[in-house]
Amino acid sequence: MKCFGAVNLSPMKQHILPIVVLFTLSACGGQFSNPLGGSQTTPAGAGGDSVPAAKPVARPTETGVVGGVGRTAASLDKTTAAEKSAATAAPAGGGAVLGTTVATLGDPTEQGFWLRTPLVKAETQGSVKTTGGAVVQVKLIPIEGEASAGSRISLAAMRALNLSLTDLATLTVSKS
Repeated sequence: MKCFGAVNLSPMKQHILPIVVLFTLSACGGQFSNPLGGSQTTPAGAGGDSVPAAKPVARPTETGVVGGVGRTAASLDKTTAAEKSAATAAPAGGGAVLGTTVATLGDPTEQGFWLRTPLVKAETQGSVKTTGGAVVQVKLIPIEGEASAGSRISLAAMRALNLSLTDLATLTVSKS
C-alpha cells in the first residue's frame, strides 16, 4: 500500500511535467508582468514585432477618474451647497428604522440624494446613517430583491457621508 503523502514520479513523468508547465505558460500570449518595474516587451511574432506588457490600471477615487471617461467625482456631483446642507440637517423626529443594508455607489450621473433599496416597497423620504454616525436625508427608491439584498446609493449621498466611492457601506435605513 502506498502513502498519499509520498510522490514517486517515474522518470518519464518528471520530464513531461516541465513541458506541460511551459506549454501552459506560453498560452498566456507572452504577457508577463515585470516585478522589477520598467518597460517589458515580449515577442509577438516571427516578424520581430513586439507587444508592450500589460500595465495595471488605477482604481477610481474621489479625486480620480470615474467610469473611465475622464471625469472626477467632484465634476459629476452637481448638488448645490443648499441641497447638501438640507440633506445633512438632522431629520425632524425619529423615523421608523426599516433595517440595515450594505450599499455601493449607484449611477454616478444620476443627481440628488437617493438610496435604491429593497427595504421599501414605494418611493418615500427617509434617511441613512453610517456606523460612524453620519446621517443624510435621502429619497428611498424601491428595487427588486430580498430585504437582505444590497442597495445602491447616490454619489452626492456618499460624498455627504464621507464614504469612499469604493466602500461597501453598512447603513441603517429609516423612513421619515
